[in-house]
Amino acid sequence: MDAYVHAHLADRYDAVSATISQGTLFRIEAALAALAALLVLVWRRAPADAFAWLVAAGGLAALLVYRYVDVGELGPLPNMYEPIWFSDKNIVVAAQALTIAAATGLLLTGRRRSRRQLA
Repeated sequence: MDAYVHAHLADRYDAVSATISQGTLFRIEAALAALAALLVLVWRRAPADAFAWLVAAGGLAALLVYRYVDVGELGPLPNMYEPIWFSDKNIVVAAQALTIAAATGLLLTGRRRSRRQLA
């Protein structure tokens, strides 16, 4: 969901720009979220789970900071302050929180299917 929503909204945020546009950052987030989902589903290793956790936690942290704090431009990053909630933002918050919880569970349990179980 995170990948879809960020890819879907990216063109709407291309105008919010410093050195890098917010639309570009949305595309990067979409690519990272898609890669994380693919790795967790296919690779089934702790580094994939950790990557998914980091992508979700980083995205959620950025979303909440830019929702509640007007930090202005930060180096090459544009001012992404947006003090409103809307349905796509709510969906992304829920998806990222669920991903953090699921990846935390995977990391803590360390359960993986062995090759014997796959045969």
